[in-house]
Amino acid sequence: MTVCRVWRGWTTPENAGAYERIVRGEVIPGIEARGIAGFRHIDLMKRDDGAEVEFQTLMWFDDLDAIRAFVGEDYSVSHVPAAARAVLSRFDDRAAHYEVVDRRWQ
Repeated sequence: MTVCRVWRGWTTPENAGAYERIVRGEVIPGIEARGIAGFRHIDLMKRDDGAEVEFQTLMWFDDLDAIRAFVGEDYSVSHVPAAARAVLSRFDDRAAHYEVVDRRWQ
């Protein structure tokens, strides 16, 4: 089974660059450095709607045990380090998890 962890956060347009630098330069490398068994990869996406910039992360894990190894027993809790919180306007308090039922590589 593969599980996708979905989380969203929003910034002002002025803080979007800072948030992206924090996530790409600190948060993602910090997660990768932990060598979590069953963590496969992470995607960071961005959408500018004018008033806000939405960021979404998709994290891919082998199973819920791997997600628990990432954030703990309450595996839906958001993982938002202080530096990222400082530039976000708002964010999902809890991540959503989806069982991947079909993946078709092209």
